[in-house]
Amino acid sequence: QVQLVESGGGLVQPGGSLRLSCETSGITFSINTMNWYRQAPGKQRELVAGITSDGSTNYADSVKGRFTISRDNAKNTVYLHINSLKSEDTAIYYCNSHRIHVFTRKPVDYWGQGTQVTVSS
Repeated sequence: QVQLVESGGGLVQPGGSLRLSCETSGITFSINTMNWYRQAPGKQRELVAGITSDGSTNYADSVKGRFTISRDNAKNTVYLHINSLKSEDTAIYYCNSHRIHVFTRKPVDYWGQGTQVTVSS
């Protein structure tokens, strides 16, 4: 059974920091690209950061320089370090695992339940 469990969200003042965690089980973590998405009220879900199996990272322009994604393959966990939080970062943050099935070449994606981040004074 595949599980992705996010944690670390909460209420933070503008300018503050958070570390989100996503602990996984039931997948071969090391071969997956791991992504963090977010969805703000009334908006579409957007990709904010990703890290490939070899450690390459990518970020949405809106978070570059403030967000850092990292992974610990020994713990099957991906992290999102968020600094200099802004009100527009308020959203539910979702963890995603992604890989291409080796035989079918189809994408295999799993999602966590999300963790709420609220930035407010």
